[in-house]
Formats: sequence, structure tokens, C-alpha cells
Amino acid sequence: MPHKRCNGEVAGEDAAERGPRTLRAEGALNAIVAGPVPQERLRVILEQALVFAGASFAALYAPGDDRELLCLVESAGVPRSLYGVRDSYPASGGSPVADAHRAGEAVWIGPEEFAGSAESRHVPSSGFSLAVLPVRGDGGGCFLALTERPDGFDTDDRTCLEAIAEAMTCPAPAETAARAETGDLQPDAFTLTMDSGRVEVGDDILRLFGLAPGEFDGKVETLLGLTVPEDLPSLMSVTESDHMTIGERELEFRVLQPTGPPKWLRLSGRLLPGGEGRPALLVGTVADASTLRPDVTDVARVQRLAAALATAGTVRDVSQAVVAALRRPLRADRIALAELENDRLVVTVLDPPDPESWPELWRLEWRTEWPDAPVRAMPTLAAALREGRARIWPAGTGDLEPALADVGPGGLAVLPLPAGGRMAGACLIGWDTPHDFGPDERALLTASAGLAGQALMRAHAFDAEHELVGMLQRQLLPRRLPKLPGAVAVARYLPSTAGLELGGDWYDVIPLPDHHVALVIGDVQGHSAGAATLMGQMRTALRAYAVEGHPPDVVVSHANRLLTGMETDLFATCVYVDLDMEEGSAWCVRAGHLPPVLRHPDGSTEIAEVEGGPPLGVVTQADFPMSPLRLRPGTLIALTTDGLVETPESDIDEGMDRFAHALAVSAPDHLGLVADALLGNARRNDDVALLLVRYDGMALRPLRESWAVWRLPEAVRHARRFTRRTLRTWGVPDDDIDGVLLIVSELVTNALVHTDGKVRLDLTLIGGRLRVAVADASPRTPVKPTSIGWEATGGRGILLVEAMSATWGTLPVSGGKQVWSEIPVGGG
Repeated sequence: MPHKRCNGEVAGEDAAERGPRTLRAEGALNAIVAGPVPQERLRVILEQALVFAGASFAALYAPGDDRELLCLVESAGVPRSLYGVRDSYPASGGSPVADAHRAGEAVWIGPEEFAGSAESRHVPSSGFSLAVLPVRGDGGGCFLALTERPDGFDTDDRTCLEAIAEAMTCPAPAETAARAETGDLQPDAFTLTMDSGRVEVGDDILRLFGLAPGEFDGKVETLLGLTVPEDLPSLMSVTESDHMTIGERELEFRVLQPTGPPKWLRLSGRLLPGGEGRPALLVGTVADASTLRPDVTDVARVQRLAAALATAGTVRDVSQAVVAALRRPLRADRIALAELENDRLVVTVLDPPDPESWPELWRLEWRTEWPDAPVRAMPTLAAALREGRARIWPAGTGDLEPALADVGPGGLAVLPLPAGGRMAGACLIGWDTPHDFGPDERALLTASAGLAGQALMRAHAFDAEHELVGMLQRQLLPRRLPKLPGAVAVARYLPSTAGLELGGDWYDVIPLPDHHVALVIGDVQGHSAGAATLMGQMRTALRAYAVEGHPPDVVVSHANRLLTGMETDLFATCVYVDLDMEEGSAWCVRAGHLPPVLRHPDGSTEIAEVEGGPPLGVVTQADFPMSPLRLRPGTLIALTTDGLVETPESDIDEGMDRFAHALAVSAPDHLGLVADALLGNARRNDDVALLLVRYDGMALRPLRESWAVWRLPEAVRHARRFTRRTLRTWGVPDDDIDGVLLIVSELVTNALVHTDGKVRLDLTLIGGRLRVAVADASPRTPVKPTSIGWEATGGRGILLVEAMSATWGTLPVSGGKQVWSEIPVGGG
């Protein structure tokens, strides 16, 4: 129902026709609009969608400065990450937000349509309804609401949402950015261009950093160089665009002063997204926070060290955090941290790192990246480790062995690092000139040693876990890809760098009978040991179903039923391609995954139009349609997971277009180089799996003939006659035919005697090798007898087949089996 705003009120044209809930919503909006202008007005308006329309989440998007992005301004409700809602959407993209903004009309999306959208791939369930309504204001914007109710937004809900959209006004583009472009900055304001590092700052900020206006060169590195080193990591997380997300950030840091303790400053900033030809900007203010902070003390240093160690993941990270926290405050000339492994000290960090800065005896032990030596080689250090307390030797102490005395001629401190009732390692701090050790420094060393020891133990376990994770991940993926007749395959896997959890991406190449090959790539939801375990189960299941001889849609359907029966909360996506090497054709089945990308011999690329089914493990009785693919020799098939093509800044369709373009400009003669180039710019916040197959076509095509064996008294004689006639047509010498006929007789006889149902004889000749295969309806594998007595009347057939064949075996085929034998013929 249309609404209009009159004199600051939200009113309908026919109030009598509207329901009581709509009238209550309009009354609430009238009160919000007519009241004083509160800072939280926009959020309060959004919350009305949660109250009156049953929305779980509501948000307002407005154009950015360059009008290329629709950026999140405010939101209310549950965390947006549960629904895959983003910080921003390209205004020219295909998202519902962009569609509503361009058309100026509301977009209503039900659960089924939402399940097919890009956003649904980020959430475990897609039973949501979405509404996007245009909002008036400078440049316009969009109001988004989302509900989990099965029936979506009903008529009253939609009327309430329309009234809420009418009550909103999109804010104008950020005034701070406009002020930054004109150079009209407030004294306490700054603007940083993220890609170049150029920064414009007000006079008050220069004063806080101790700089005159004429002394500043406009580089952000100049300001960073004046900060306390321990505070640099947190500052770098703001001044580097890779680490900062769109939205507000606030932190405190210290700047060095010519005299006295450092000064505490407070930074408040917001990252404004860039667009075509325009860089992203960080705008904000810097203020003096000294009145809120006490002078820096050793307690503050210990607190800083504790904060740094809390985020240190590896042994190397812990060592670097200790060095950064101690060397500068103590004015030390060198510092070393070593881990204790089986009564041997293994150095993990040296500062400075060059060998010339360390004693000659150390350089003799420099076997690898850092030196290592047994503890017994330094008795004084061994004694300090046994005592478990920090020890200090001022300048002139003569009872130190050379390996320690040369570390600190002007003074040496040895810090045993205790953890869990044992020593995790040791930290050595040395000075070249005589150094006076005050009580504060002694307290700092003792406190730091305890923190570092505990962190070192955690990091050691973390490193061991990392190695275990890597080994397990490698075991779950194929060790090597098979050699294919008429094709070349290359695969790559990159684990995520966001933590050490196992990923769920996998790939596989499965050789099948009759020169078919199955190409598989998939992704299990989440990053955990459960996801990796499920990935291994799904890869094994798909391989088993494929080898059984099922068609592609049946293979995927079986895997889906298996996963739904596991009663797990996880789901998986995959693409399965059955490639016929002889014909150059393929059948593709897609289960909620990205479609294949084809690079044709002329260099053109296309994203294959492949029908899709739901992800595996979501719907028990699901359809997985098969789509045909035609391949000419030289065609490259590329399968990947969303970690390669999806980024927080762009949707998955844009990523697929970039992926296809990268394939078009590649040289498919060297698939390894192509794969490395595609992964060169991969964003490692998710796992990445990539499978490339170049179809070249088989240089030598096999000859094939088949015979349906009827259950007649003379069935074996008919099979022998068909075989003789076929082999003579193919030019097989008569000397080789007799042995083949014996094998045919035995295999056909066994099938007729020991099974029921249809029996089929297949003959295949390629490259001087003849393959005889007899298929029947029984899954039972023929058993080779271990011994046969002279009075036995059977059991010799399989022994004859084994004796006459170069190789033989059985394969499961669609509920039955195929017994096959290969024989070299014609001198092959």
C-alpha cells in the first residue's frame, strides 16, 4: 500500500483499511520522527522492523563518496554474518540491494529464490526471506530486512516495512571525505590514502607528534616512526587496508617525546571504500589521551608483553614478542631466546640476526638458520636453568665461560623461562658497555620470564598441532594424480592462513573403465577437524560409487543420501564431471558448487551452463541433473572452490569473471605454471582447491565390440564364434586367437553357471593389448581355489584364465561385476 510523509509524519492514504499492527507501527514512527533528533534515531527506526514486521535483521545502505558502492550505514538485529550480509555491494552489481537501488522499486525474495542466490552459500541454511526497499535522500539508498519465518513477510509486514522505509532519510556522503579532498581539515583531523600511504593531518596532530608544519613530509611512515615500537602492530592494523574493515575503529597508542615518558594519544577513524579510479580513505581524528593514562612503568611494559604473547601463535612469534618488549626498554645490545629440547638449546630468535654480532663459539654451532648447542657446553647457563631464577652478571664478572661472557661484556642477564614445572627455554640479554641493573629492571626481567615461558609452552604445542594439521590434510588429499590417456591433470591446494584449523576443500581424479575419468572438486562447510573428517569421508564415498560404475547423477545422489544419514550439522558442495576420453564428451553434475570454467583452444573462455542441485546433506530426496559438455582437443577444464574467487570486496560472480579472464590469458601448454599464476593473488582467508585438466584427445582410438550372451545350450559356442570373427576382422593373428577363445570360454561359462540374469561379452583392442570382459548381475567375486585334487570336477577355470592372461581382475558394475582379462596380441 503506498505511503507518503506529510509534515514530518508517516501517514497512509486510507488509514481505515489498514490493520491495527500497521497503525501501531506508523504511530511509533511518527513519535520517532517528530521527536528531537537523537544520535540513535536511525537505529531506532530500524528496530521497528524487528518489532512490527517480524524481521530478524534490518539495515540501511547508502551510496559511498564515489557512488560505486552501496555501503552499510546502520543495522539492527542478530549478527549479519549469520545471513551472509556484507559491508558493501557494488552499485552496478547483481545483488538485491543494487537492483532495488537502480530500479527504485522494492525487491521481495522468498526462501526458494534466496537459496539460489550468492548470499546463501555463506550460511548453513537458506530458509530466509529478504526485502529491499528504496529510501529517499541525497543520492538514495536501500532499506534491507530479513526474516526466518517460513511464510516470509505477509501483507501487513510489507506495509510496515514500506512505512519504515518512508520514515528514513539516507545521509549525505561522508562530509569528512569531502573535507579531505578540499584540504579543509580540522586541526585534530587527518585523512590517509590507503594505497599510497600519503596522509594529510591538522596542525594539532603535528603538535602532538612534536613536528612543525614545515617538517612533515606527508608520509604515514614518518608518523609511525615516532611511535613506541610495542604499539606499532595495533597501529599497522589500522593503517593497512588489508587489515581494516569498513566501519569505525578506535585505539590508543604512544608517541616518543624528546624528554620524559611517551605520550598517550587516541585515534578514532573510519575506512571509506574506494571505487573506480578512487582509492580507499581512512579519515578520523587524533586527540591527547595523556590525562587518561599514567606514565609508562615496568608494569605497563609487562602488560604490553602479556597482550603481545596472548596473540602469539608460534614459537617464533613468542620469541619476537619477547625481543620487542625487552630490548629497547633495557637498551640492550643483543638478545637471544632459545627453546630447550631434550637438554639442547635451540635458538629461535637472535637480535641482531647477523652472525658477526655474536661470539665466535656461537658461529661454530651455526648449523642451520640459528645455532644450537647442548646445555652442558655452558655450565653457568645449565646452573641457572636448574635453579630456575633470573641471574645477572655485571661488567667485570670473571666466572663466565667465553660463550656467555662474549654475549654481554658490559653485563649479562640470563632468564630461565619456566612453564608447568619445567624449563621451556632461556633468554640471554647482553650489553657492550657497563650497565647498572636497578631493582625495576630486575622485577621486569623476572615477570617477563614467567610470561614468556608459559607462552613458549603454548606455542610449542601450537606448532606441533600445526604440523599434525598439515600432515592430516595431506593424507586426506591425493598424493599424486594419475596419468590419463589423452589428458593432463594438475591440482593445487592452499590452506587458509586464518588460524590453523583444518579445511574442508578437496579434489580428486578417478580413472574409470573404458577410458573414462571422473573429475571431482568439493568443499565441506566450516574449518574444523569435523569438516576435514567429513571431507575425507565424502571423497572416499564419491570414489567408491564412481568405481562401482554408476552414472554421475547416481554417484552424487548416493553421496547425498550417505551424508544426510550421518546426522551431522555440516553440508558439502561438489562438482562431478565424467569425461569420456575417446569421444571428447562429458557429463557434469553440480551440487551447490561453482560450475566448471572451460578454456577453448582459441583462447576464449566460458562459465559452463550447468544445472545445479542443492548442497549434499541438505535434502535427502534431491534431484541432481546431468548437463552435457562438449570438448575439443586442447580444451582446458578448470574446477575451483569459492576461496579463490570470492572476496569480502566483491561477489562471487565478479570473482568467476576474473577467474575466467585469467584462464583466457594463460598458456595452457604448462598447466603447472597456469595453476601457480591463478593462485598467485589468492586471498588466504579461506581454503583454496584448484583442479585443471587439459583434454588433448586420444592419439590411438580403441576398437570395441560387444555381444549379449543368451542363456542357450550353445551360448559358449556362439560367444567363441563372435570372438573369432571379431578378432579376424581386427587383424589379430590366428596364433593369438586360440588363447583368447579359451579365456572367453571360461569367463562366459562361469557367468552362465554361477549367476542369473543378463551376461555381456565386451572386446576392446588398443595398442597391441586385447581386453576381454564379461559382465553379469552378481556382485560376488570369483574365488581362485588354493588347491585342486585330481578328483575335482571344477575350479580350474579361473586358474586357466590367470595362466593365459597378462593380467586379470574384477570390477563392480551397477550392482553386478565385470571379470576382465588382458592379453598381448600381434606381438604387443
